[in-house]
Amino acid sequence: MLPVAYLLDRLLGDPRWLPHPVVGMGKAVAALEAALRRLVPPRRYRAAGVLLPLLVAGGSFALTWAALRLLAQVSPWLAALAEAALIWTTIAAKGLRDAGMDVHGHLLRGDLPGARRSLGMIVGRDTAHLDAPEITRGAVETVAENIVDAVVSPLFFALLGGAPLAMAYRAVNTLDSMVGYKNDKYIDLGWASARLDDIANFIPARLTALLLVAAAWTLRLDAARAWRTVRRDAPKHPSPNSGRPEAAVAGALGVRLGGKNSYRGVVSFRAYMGDKTRELEPQDIPRTAQLLFWVAGVFVLLGTALWIWRSGGIAWI
Repeated sequence: MLPVAYLLDRLLGDPRWLPHPVVGMGKAVAALEAALRRLVPPRRYRAAGVLLPLLVAGGSFALTWAALRLLAQVSPWLAALAEAALIWTTIAAKGLRDAGMDVHGHLLRGDLPGARRSLGMIVGRDTAHLDAPEITRGAVETVAENIVDAVVSPLFFALLGGAPLAMAYRAVNTLDSMVGYKNDKYIDLGWASARLDDIANFIPARLTALLLVAAAWTLRLDAARAWRTVRRDAPKHPSPNSGRPEAAVAGALGVRLGGKNSYRGVVSFRAYMGDKTRELEPQDIPRTAQLLFWVAGVFVLLGTALWIWRSGGIAWI
């Protein structure tokens, strides 16, 4: 179902009229968090934090598996189409590309306020006073980092366990985005969700880095520098996974990512990724989107080929 799911994403993205499972996951996380804070004393938050991924990710897996089993009783074809549709909802390649290109369009028109607003919709940093190079950096970093979360990881888990495991991964990712913060509010209640997200993305992040190096070579970018940058700079990133795609993209493009970011007025420094061989320019956003689509397409092809090989060829058709 990987090619069908990916084709649906490339054609349709995330239509607003279609109910999205992540919305339901978000509501479940919010309700469960409120219940735990009401029922569990603060000294027990660390133990209670384990319940969040168990219930939300485990529940997502179980519900998806049960629904597909019921549909299979009606028609195997109906179950297969439903599985493809569910995997589609876990992928966001088109949405990620479109978000980056929206920022790019404003930059090309010289509309800095519009570019800042568009960037502010996809990043957590303050964008109100960013200049064009910093806006470009934010867009490139976001597209590069989310190649893992929005594309490769859900496809990786779909390859391993179909729609149920892909949905469980999306639940883990949703948990991390909602409660996986190292602040006073979530340091105890969200630790298990954050750690599980790191574990889930560990292999996909490294596969993504390798595919980005291959993409750089195919697209006539600097593959050798991409590889060197991953090995040298990726471990400097505070995330054990996000530095891999960011460093690979920085090396492939010959730019430097990272630096000072402001979050609600508080300035923090993110380790530099890559060498500043030139200044960032708006065209680096579509270049990063091109790398994104190359990685996604090749992963789907390789995953499908692996599935066919493990299934004993194509005699089942």
